[in-house]
Amino acid sequence: MAAVTGTDLAFSRWMAEHAAVGNAHLGRRLGGGNSNVTQLVHSDAGDLVLRRPPDDAISESAARGVRREHRILTALAGHAPVPRVVAFCDDATVMGQPFIITEHIDGVSITTTLPPAYPTDAATLARLGEELVDALAQIHTADWAALGLSRPATAGSYVRSQVERWLETRATDAVRELPLIGAVGRWLLANLPRTPPARVVHGDYHLDNTLFRPDTPRLAAVIDWELSTIGDPLADLGLMLAFWGPRPVDPPGFAFVQAVTRAPGVVMRETLAARWSDRTGIPIDDLRFYLVFACWRLAVIVEGAYVLYCRGRVGDAYARDLGENVPKLLTEAALLAGLA
Repeated sequence: MAAVTGTDLAFSRWMAEHAAVGNAHLGRRLGGGNSNVTQLVHSDAGDLVLRRPPDDAISESAARGVRREHRILTALAGHAPVPRVVAFCDDATVMGQPFIITEHIDGVSITTTLPPAYPTDAATLARLGEELVDALAQIHTADWAALGLSRPATAGSYVRSQVERWLETRATDAVRELPLIGAVGRWLLANLPRTPPARVVHGDYHLDNTLFRPDTPRLAAVIDWELSTIGDPLADLGLMLAFWGPRPVDPPGFAFVQAVTRAPGVVMRETLAARWSDRTGIPIDDLRFYLVFACWRLAVIVEGAYVLYCRGRVGDAYARDLGENVPKLLTEAALLAGLA
């Protein structure tokens, strides 16, 4: 039996007092996600899930992500397939960081292989895609204003603001030459499409950030909401479809993400995009643009972790492997844009 730590004891006391959950204690860490720690919680109320910033978080942005996730999950309850919030703690004296407690979903995160109970055929993969776009459409049609969510100043210019922000960040905080950051970023700014009405945006939407039922290909919940905001919904669709099906770089950057969908005979991106458009009523003027944006934005965001790795501030395998994954993502963005 594992020894009870001071943190575990403080956590148990807080849960009893503020969440009316008795005998709560921390269990094993759950797989998936690199932004936040996801950890099982055992309690008299059954199993729950804790989400908090990573152990090596070095900025306030990680804590803001947990607070953001709490706001979004609370607002979307009953309006989208999200885990139910049980409690939120912003008192750093309990665990050293804010944390959110949600219900435990009986589901699996699908990455490189299908669950054993699933048929291994093209119809199953098509069903996964339909479930993904249907859940995304449900999120994108939620009335965020009526749900009490506030609109950031950049909501109407989400993509432009993201490109300008990350161009500046990577120019001032770099450890290597990556000329495609600038080249693709300038292409994005020169080819901005018409902006659709602002909607709830997940910010990191793909198969790996959802849970599916273990017995049948049906989506159980959308998880990992720390990057969520109000902005351009096509950014979510673009990321999910950028990882869907065959990709122009082989092996691609983050080859494990949504890897099962690269099997032969998988439903086409355009088919899934049309399904999403039918359900949201939002036209898709330039899918290619959002595929480029998805690969580029992911590359420039995660390059920040590689910067920290090179400076000796983090040392995990994920950050190390960005040495290859980031250039591959940038090459993919350039190929999609016709720049390479």
